[in-house]
Amino acid sequence: MRNYWRIRKPEQFLDEFLNATKVVVDFVLDKMVWRDAGRRFATYAKRRRRSGGASPRRLLVDFLIGSHATLCADRLLTLDRDRYARDFPQLRLL
Repeated sequence: MRNYWRIRKPEQFLDEFLNATKVVVDFVLDKMVWRDAGRRFATYAKRRRRSGGASPRRLLVDFLIGSHATLCADRLLTLDRDRYARDFPQLRLL
């Protein structure tokens, strides 16, 4: 794998990976996604303040990812199930 990076540029490797795995990237996020993410982030921020900051801090981008998956896809592949399960209970997680 180490030599692979010397032969191909990271962008080319990424494009080949996405094509091979049939992953589609949506580079333009709809207003609906931004609004949903904002609402969910506000709910999270309120919950975190009430807990005195006991829960780990999260970024808006986490909510953009979850909102996009909820509104525009049928599932989300993640290594952090707990992060998304609480704020996106209806999202199918893999």
